[in-house]
Amino acid sequence: MITTTESKERFPDIPERINGLGELAYNLWWSWHPEARMLFKMLNRAAWKVSVHNPVKMLNDLRGEVFDAASEDPKFLRHYDAVMARFKAEMNTTSGWFYSNITDPGMFPVAYFSAEYGLHHSLPFYAGGLGFLAGDFLKECSDLGVPVVAMGFMYPEGYLRQRIRPDGWQESESETLDRENAPIRRVLDDKGEHLTVKVPFIEPPIYVEVWKVQVGRVLLYLMDTDIEMNDPWSRGISARLYIGSPELRLKQEVVLGIGGAEVLSVLGIKHSVLHLNEGHPAFAILERIRERVASGMSFDEASGQVRATTVFTTHTPVPAGHDVFPFSLMEKYFHSYWPSLGLDSEAFMKLGTNPADPAAGFNMTAFAMRMSGYRNAVSKRHGEVTRRMWQPLWPDLPEEKVPVESITNGIHIPTWIEPRIQLLLNKFVDMDWLNEHDVAETWRLIEDISDEEIWKTHFWVKMKLIIRMRERVRQRWLYENADPRIILASGVLLDPNALTLGFSRRFATYKRATLILHNLERLKRMLNDRWRPVQII
Repeated sequence: MITTTESKERFPDIPERINGLGELAYNLWWSWHPEARMLFKMLNRAAWKVSVHNPVKMLNDLRGEVFDAASEDPKFLRHYDAVMARFKAEMNTTSGWFYSNITDPGMFPVAYFSAEYGLHHSLPFYAGGLGFLAGDFLKECSDLGVPVVAMGFMYPEGYLRQRIRPDGWQESESETLDRENAPIRRVLDDKGEHLTVKVPFIEPPIYVEVWKVQVGRVLLYLMDTDIEMNDPWSRGISARLYIGSPELRLKQEVVLGIGGAEVLSVLGIKHSVLHLNEGHPAFAILERIRERVASGMSFDEASGQVRATTVFTTHTPVPAGHDVFPFSLMEKYFHSYWPSLGLDSEAFMKLGTNPADPAAGFNMTAFAMRMSGYRNAVSKRHGEVTRRMWQPLWPDLPEEKVPVESITNGIHIPTWIEPRIQLLLNKFVDMDWLNEHDVAETWRLIEDISDEEIWKTHFWVKMKLIIRMRERVRQRWLYENADPRIILASGVLLDPNALTLGFSRRFATYKRATLILHNLERLKRMLNDRWRPVQII
């Protein structure tokens, strides 16, 4: 029997009357429900701020007398009971849009694989938009009741945080994960030990320990290779997101795809559809094919069946963003694997060959494109670029007929809309606007909101951002003895009345920060308008 560590074991000082706080802290459901965040804030405002809004750390830091007082506070208990009642109701696995609209709600879950997940800053397993799409996808599936199980890595060193040095250059710092204060739990085997799984067909052997994150009703399993059973080289596979070394990067993607599929098998989780978020986990396709070949199917029959139930979402519009591994490196790690598929070396390598550059190596995006039955880009424009880029995979089709759909990236609205704006919409639009946000009629009611109300709320949110930036600058000045030029450049002089343009992405070349220069004449008019000042973050 596979189990997890229980939250009540982590917080023994919490009285029985409010012991649901531990369960709530370990379920990221709280992060997109303002009333749940307010519950933790009511418990102790100072501790909530010090924990940087991380309830697991907060509950670990607080003493028993705080919990005792809360368990006897009528106001706190009323709010606690209301939050827990909603939490329990929404965790009901047979409620939601999916169960009301799908004729076969008993289907096996969708297995969602991604190299990164942007869920909350206490889990630094993300680098950018790809990760936030994955995180929002899991939250939305929880809200709708869609049966999904997710797979990824638990990166002990997280992702590199970029900072600006006094000389103006950026440098990177790793952010070490505080496991004891993060909303993650060990998955235990039937002996009560931390579940360890061996990645198939890889030599020397690689083992992963399995952790779990509860995202509402969705389970996210995370693999960690930093364990004593692995050699030092393999222990670093899951150290951080997007390792630079090609060989270590390949091993990382082998573990993510093949190892992730093996973890699901060990957990006894069968899935009806495999959804790949970008090409990093695409080797999971091979495991699905291998299982069918082992049961007696030919490779063509098995791959056809797998292709029909595989979805691939591609994000990257430039060649530099796609992983390509040398054929020699692929042979080193897969020479004992392709016979299990009924293939030889040449046939195996062709699966990942890009016809536009066949000598470059094994292209993970080309492989995922070939082996998926449904493919989508993440905007209309990106769809056009992607169809043009990958048209050589379908040489008999014109560019506009290349089978890549366009689905514009959305957001998980409760996560990203400021609570004060939510209140404005509740007041003027409809109390049920959140459930009806995809109905055009809902948004026509926005015309009833006065310009003054909209601007007042917008300005309040903008001031909240600027105050937060100033607070960060103060902390840096106090504790880091930062260069005054950096302090000035970090936002202390921002004018809340100025038009503010932001670039909130990594400053990698292919992120195209220079798009701001696309229309120079318009930019010059904006920057030189003395009555309408502009500032850039």
